[in-house]
Amino acid sequence: MNAIRPIARTEDTVTLRASDYDALIAALEDAEDTAALFAADAREEALGRVEARADHLPVELLMRLLDGEPPVRIWREHRDLSPEALAVAAGVSPADLAEIEAGRATGSVATCRSLAGALGIAIDDVVGPANG
Repeated sequence: MNAIRPIARTEDTVTLRASDYDALIAALEDAEDTAALFAADAREEALGRVEARADHLPVELLMRLLDGEPPVRIWREHRDLSPEALAVAAGVSPADLAEIEAGRATGSVATCRSLAGALGIAIDDVVGPANG
């Protein structure tokens, strides 16, 4: 990366050329990706490869997720739960779960937190790329 030279600077702000800003963002994203890879390697080292990857989504489910299918349905299927079982485990009404799984509703924060807990995943995984 070439040296970045601010166009203007105040006590609270720095103004950059758009190309410099874009280069900084790209470098940050690369650093985050590298850190995630190192963290995954460390987790595999600590737990063993099979254990560390046991909870990864298979490619077929990942592709459905990337195609915009609601994450709750994908994770419920991955956990081999019926809609009724997930609704009970999460304390969510079957009707609300059906709306979330159909993509017609996102659910409140409390509902998403309950679903995430019942599925054993992070709340970010419940919201997923389709909604977040």
